[in-house]
Amino acid sequence: MAPLAFDSSNQGRIAFGFFNIDVDMLLLERYFFFADLFCDRVLDLVCDGVLEPARGPKPASVFLDGWDIPSPVDRGDLMGAIAGISRRGFIGELYQAFPFPKDPGAFKQRPDGAKNRAAAVRIIEKHAVETQIPFSINAETRRAMIGEFEFDPGSFQELIDYVDRGGMPEWKDGKRPGYVARMTRGLSTVERFP
Repeated sequence: MAPLAFDSSNQGRIAFGFFNIDVDMLLLERYFFFADLFCDRVLDLVCDGVLEPARGPKPASVFLDGWDIPSPVDRGDLMGAIAGISRRGFIGELYQAFPFPKDPGAFKQRPDGAKNRAAAVRIIEKHAVETQIPFSINAETRRAMIGEFEFDPGSFQELIDYVDRGGMPEWKDGKRPGYVARMTRGLSTVERFP
């Protein structure tokens, strides 16, 4: 649920992850996008693109449709929102709509988080600018770029594994959404990934 710190090659430790168990949205520092789109774009690049060119066209880059919130104040305070003491910014407002569970046993990422997507979009549009985030993988070095963040193959695999697990709390009842299962099935067919 809380974003974890991951190593990028060019920006040091960065935040990436699910940040509310009721919504299927990921954050990457200042960028926000839905998890199904991330999984689909990984498949576009890895299975149909630069790493498996025999399977189809070679997209050098794809885009993640999402939102950019450059200001930390507009993003909000995740730990304060979880504790129920900060309501500022996108994250604070999202936690007003979808609060942290009182029962610690309920702290699991919901595989049906897409059902709350419309509400999440209404909230984020008050705080963010829509954007297309460039996403690419270099066929030779296997380094991934998401926006301005570069990941070596091992770090990029950690991002994928995190989404596959359902983040820090893991998927509720161990059930992954279809888009995650589709991504992991697709990646299992690639000989050299990452």
